[in-house]
Amino acid sequence: MFWKSEWKPLTLILAIFLASYWLPVGANRFDNALLEAFHLMKWYAREHVLLCLVPAFFIAGAIAVFVSQSSVMKYLGARARKILAYSVASVSGSVLAVCSCTVLPLFAGIYRMGAGLGPATAFLYSGPAINVLAIILTARVLGIEIGIARAVGAILFSVIIGLLMHLIFRKEENQRIEAQIAMPETPVERPLWQNALFFATLVGILVFANWGKPTDDSGFWYSVFHFKWTITGLFTAGLGVILVLWFNLKWWKIVLISVPVLITAFLFPDNPIIPFILGIIGLSVITSVSKGESSEWFSSSWGFAKQILPLLLLGVLAAGLFLGRPGQEGLIPSEWVSRLVGGNSLRANLFASVVGAFMYFATLTEVPILQGLIGNGMGKGPALALLLSGPALSLPNMLVIRSVLGTKKTLVFITLVIIMATISGLLFGFIA
Repeated sequence: MFWKSEWKPLTLILAIFLASYWLPVGANRFDNALLEAFHLMKWYAREHVLLCLVPAFFIAGAIAVFVSQSSVMKYLGARARKILAYSVASVSGSVLAVCSCTVLPLFAGIYRMGAGLGPATAFLYSGPAINVLAIILTARVLGIEIGIARAVGAILFSVIIGLLMHLIFRKEENQRIEAQIAMPETPVERPLWQNALFFATLVGILVFANWGKPTDDSGFWYSVFHFKWTITGLFTAGLGVILVLWFNLKWWKIVLISVPVLITAFLFPDNPIIPFILGIIGLSVITSVSKGESSEWFSSSWGFAKQILPLLLLGVLAAGLFLGRPGQEGLIPSEWVSRLVGGNSLRANLFASVVGAFMYFATLTEVPILQGLIGNGMGKGPALALLLSGPALSLPNMLVIRSVLGTKKTLVFITLVIIMATISGLLFGFIA
């Protein structure tokens, strides 16, 4: 029968037709929301894809190729000692100081290499949430109480959420353990200290290329910001030496890509993104045309980029459409948010947690946003709830996590973050 076989395409066609027929084009809020969606995607592409995600893809690809599965399983595997596994996951995540999207390639890399679900999700949460710079900025701008509460809450969150994910899905984790035992151990190509220095240069490039400007134009943190590109350049030079000495790349290839980078750095000192782009292109070219593990490194990095980047851009577009950029309007009026997060009720804390989970916060931007919301009447409890759920989650982040963990695990992870952020906000609201 027609209706039995064709109801799905017919329903889809009708839905698209009705949505097109009633499309509110011309309404100020809808038109502005569309502009906000593209503004946010443009800003994200300019500020985060090149400096954050591309280095993260190369790190994730390096994890998949250069880190042996036995090493990952030893420190982060499902059978590793819990204290060791969760300590390594939380500390390594906090060192990176990345946003909720940049951490995703790294999370996908260690999870696929055999990390247990618990330590992997602890790392997934800790990367954007336990950010030393963000916690210091929170204490200075929003007050020492909420700064301490954010630091303590984020550290506990990463461990508790990881443990709960492990317990909830322990049956599937046991099956992963059995599959990992059956896999042959991969041979070690070079000593651990060489791999450690290699990853240190990659992480150094990621961290210092994205080093944010502090509030004060003086002191140690400002000095680091002032020399961030010089430091990034030193890490890049170290990476080039390592690739020649230990990864068998030809020295003349490294020199060939270094020359245009140095020339553009000299010609455009106020626009360091140009030599950075040239360096990325050069590294991609020489690794893609090389043979052996260098080629595998590029292929693995490209695989992560293909999987993650389209989902992130789609999520950023949706986040901009519904919520707008910070200080701008999307389809959901910002006054609704301000009105619903006053006081310290369960509703206010839950709403702050949910909104924070779906909004996209670049690293450190959550603090000035919250400063404005608190000025408009937001309670301290909901403020902490948003701080604990917002930086660790976002709509783009959720789409990618689902592609790695599946729908069920992703929903559980999101729910745990929202529930714990809500409870923490309530408790803090009563104490503060």
